[in-house]
Amino acid sequence: MTGTGGKRPLSSTVQRTFRLLRRVTTLVAGTTLAAGCGLVPGLTGDSGDQPVTVMTWAPVKTAATNQPGMPAVAQAYARWVNAHGGLDGRPLKVLTCNDHNDSVGAAKCARRAVDQHVVAVVGSYSQYGRSFMSPLESAGIPYIGGYGVSESEFTSPLSYPVNGGQAALLAGNGQQLAGECARTVLVRPDTAAGDELVSLMDTGLALRHRPAATDLRAAEDATDYNDQAVEALRTASAVPDGEGCVVAALGERTTTFFDSFRRLRDAYPKVRTASVLGSVDQSAVDRSGGARSVYEGAYVTGWYPATSDRRWDRMKQAINEKAFGDNRIDPADAGVQTTWIAYTVLRQVVEAIGDGEVTSDSVRRTLDKGLKVTTGGLTPSLRWDYDHMSAAGGYPRLVNARVTFQQVRDGRLEATRASSVDVMRTLADAT
Repeated sequence: MTGTGGKRPLSSTVQRTFRLLRRVTTLVAGTTLAAGCGLVPGLTGDSGDQPVTVMTWAPVKTAATNQPGMPAVAQAYARWVNAHGGLDGRPLKVLTCNDHNDSVGAAKCARRAVDQHVVAVVGSYSQYGRSFMSPLESAGIPYIGGYGVSESEFTSPLSYPVNGGQAALLAGNGQQLAGECARTVLVRPDTAAGDELVSLMDTGLALRHRPAATDLRAAEDATDYNDQAVEALRTASAVPDGEGCVVAALGERTTTFFDSFRRLRDAYPKVRTASVLGSVDQSAVDRSGGARSVYEGAYVTGWYPATSDRRWDRMKQAINEKAFGDNRIDPADAGVQTTWIAYTVLRQVVEAIGDGEVTSDSVRRTLDKGLKVTTGGLTPSLRWDYDHMSAAGGYPRLVNARVTFQQVRDGRLEATRASSVDVMRTLADAT
């Protein structure tokens, strides 16, 4: 990636990333919150350490996208880790913010994070990367483990993503369906983020010379998708031998689409279905009837192992201990899972800092120096130093392009492959 020794020169996006990184690293180290937050049960005051204060934000109670489980599990994580000695002996304090699924709300959350002198924003969701990333960059605050729905999360030098975002899911879903579907119809949000999904899906399909997907746009806050369901079924059923597939990637509105789809499907029995994690998960399958649901047989691409995998046991234990009965937290939800992994990263960063002061500057520098983070097999090892920058020019901060191929069988989401699939090359081709 250096442009020497036969390697490809850096893209303009990567060059911009490193220019901004050099500017950011000249900032003066951030300050910690003043004392007075009180000691947390399970910790003693002998070390004299200040709390490690972070923020988690997500849209809550909006007409479109909602992720209440992410701030809820962040607070549960703080209660759990503090009950077990804190972060390397330091208490963890989690602030939360509702970005209201709009650019103004996202910017307000970022400015509040700056005003509160948080050391990082961790495990958060927002579509409005341009609105929230600029205030964070100006203050030198790292953004760890975002959900992956905005371009800025994969270009900003202060972003440390733990998954491949929507880009990896759609590229992976296209790759998964390339071996199953002669024609694919993609139903996706009529938004800027939705616009980016089409070429990613098409690049995955092209691996086996499948035609580009038929692109059907839909309002992300619609209460009925009957028109899109009719068009999707008609298009997919035009392929003989039942090789037509309908992919819905509408976030939480995917269930609404499949409600419309289900009422019409009897006339098109051979059409297959597919989606991506975050739009369909085990809870959605359970709520819609399990093995009798419209999702039975659906192909689903995810970032992480299936929820039934034992690698999630520690997360489930923490939720049972400190958030039992909180119906906002669903262990099968991709947002909850991403937040858990993001806090796993934070914990290892604080441990690596050791006796040093935990500030936004020390957190960022620890990550930039190539700290190797492990997540118990939920992801590959994660590192964000220069040598591990992405080969996909449009996603320089993407360090984990692995996805899992799953299918709903007898009402359960099960892996269809023993190992995850790296879609980095597909992403590089798409860009």
